[in-house]
Amino acid sequence: MSQPSPIAAAIKQICEEKHISYEAVIETIEAALAVAYRKDFGEKDQNIKVDFDPETTNARVFDVKKVVSDEFYEQAMKELEEAKQKAEEEAAAGSQQPAVGKDASGIRDQESGDEGKSALTEERPQAESEELKAATAEAEPRFDPKLHLPLSKAKELKKGAEEGDEIRTELFPPSAYGRMAAQTAKQVIIQRLREAEREAVYNEFKDKQGILINGTIQRVEGRMVLVDLGQATAIMPPPEQIHREFYRPGTRLKFFVASVAKTPRGPEIVVSRSHPEMVKKLFEMEVPEVASAAVEIRSIAREAGSRTKIAVFSNQKNIDPVGSCVGQRGTRVQTVIGELGGEKIDIIEWSDDNVKFITNALSPAKVLSLKLDEENRVATVEVKEDQVSLAIGKGGQNVRLAAKLTGWKIDIVSEEGTVRSAPKDDGAGRGARGTDEKVPEGGQPEAETRADASGAGGESGISNKESEKKGQESRMEKHESGDGEAAAPQQEKPAEEPMEKPTQAEKP
Repeated sequence: MSQPSPIAAAIKQICEEKHISYEAVIETIEAALAVAYRKDFGEKDQNIKVDFDPETTNARVFDVKKVVSDEFYEQAMKELEEAKQKAEEEAAAGSQQPAVGKDASGIRDQESGDEGKSALTEERPQAESEELKAATAEAEPRFDPKLHLPLSKAKELKKGAEEGDEIRTELFPPSAYGRMAAQTAKQVIIQRLREAEREAVYNEFKDKQGILINGTIQRVEGRMVLVDLGQATAIMPPPEQIHREFYRPGTRLKFFVASVAKTPRGPEIVVSRSHPEMVKKLFEMEVPEVASAAVEIRSIAREAGSRTKIAVFSNQKNIDPVGSCVGQRGTRVQTVIGELGGEKIDIIEWSDDNVKFITNALSPAKVLSLKLDEENRVATVEVKEDQVSLAIGKGGQNVRLAAKLTGWKIDIVSEEGTVRSAPKDDGAGRGARGTDEKVPEGGQPEAETRADASGAGGESGISNKESEKKGQESRMEKHESGDGEAAAPQQEKPAEEPMEKPTQAEKP
């Protein structure tokens, strides 16, 4: 068995490195050689094709044409002559047009208004006629001397030629073709191989959109993170990052392929670590019931890096959807939490009953009663006074995620007053608690610190009472020391003398 030629071995190596098919590389080389011949030795009406044999390194050049009927050829020649005659007439008329234009300039200015109105009405018919012409041009192919050959001439080159056959006339390039072709074809081959590589990468990752893949942090440029996926480099913009994660080069993580798009510079692959679907894909990997569709994840509400709520539902009565996702002693959910960097995950059971679904979504808070406003999609939830802060959550996170999970706006009502919680954060990290008010029986809203007795507001109320108490004690000391304001300057003088004595003693 003979060994392959060096060129064939090089082509196979390129195919393995670039993940390109062997036929695509051969077609690239043949196209580059055809461009080189057409540039240096080709003629106007030649359709150059090259057959390249990588084993023998021989290249054969052909002029390829399709046989058409003589009637089609004659009709095309007739139309070509008419077009040339019309062009000559227009050129002759155009040479006399400037003299006429000077005399008729005043008339054109006067009629410009009427022509502007008529042009608006004629735009649509003209556009329609152009579309019809384009459609007829596509339906009826025109004669092209570069691609077509009349039947009478084809029989001179090949006996028994018929309409529709392909005539390949071999051309014999000069000896200088090899050296010049190599120089011209070099850049063409490089460009075509780069385009083929980009197309192969796009086709591969287009099918991977919406799934999880493994990647390695390559480098960080500003706020953009570049991820090495093996055959391509993906980008992870700031909105797709988890703000609490630190991306160190060389770290291997799982990423969700958010989008794959074609750009002039090649395929653009965007990966994500904060996408809600990433949580669903991780559960599909860890929970066999979710992968087999016995347990469905109906809804996901996520604040990446902090907390996630998912609603699960089982199609089979003998399968517990929550227990399947949690696993024995929490092994399954702990694996997902570890992959997300310690992000907390709440798993609740999905239900068709909105009351039950919203009650489950607000867990771990215990709900006393719940009222629904179907028109405005507002749910008013009543909880005990000690459950208000638990239902709202830190910075309003619990009720915000519950609202996002259920699609309802949720108001938390305590036994004494109402705490209204917005589904979205206000941007300052306070969440719903910063805007809550507690309305007593008298109708006047109490201070915010009293409404948030379990949070930072309670601490500020205690500090205010302590400062008032200290102020009263200082005023009592002033009254005991002397007669009001006259005693104050007498106490200041002895206080200044001991400050001066140490300074004088230190000088010697």
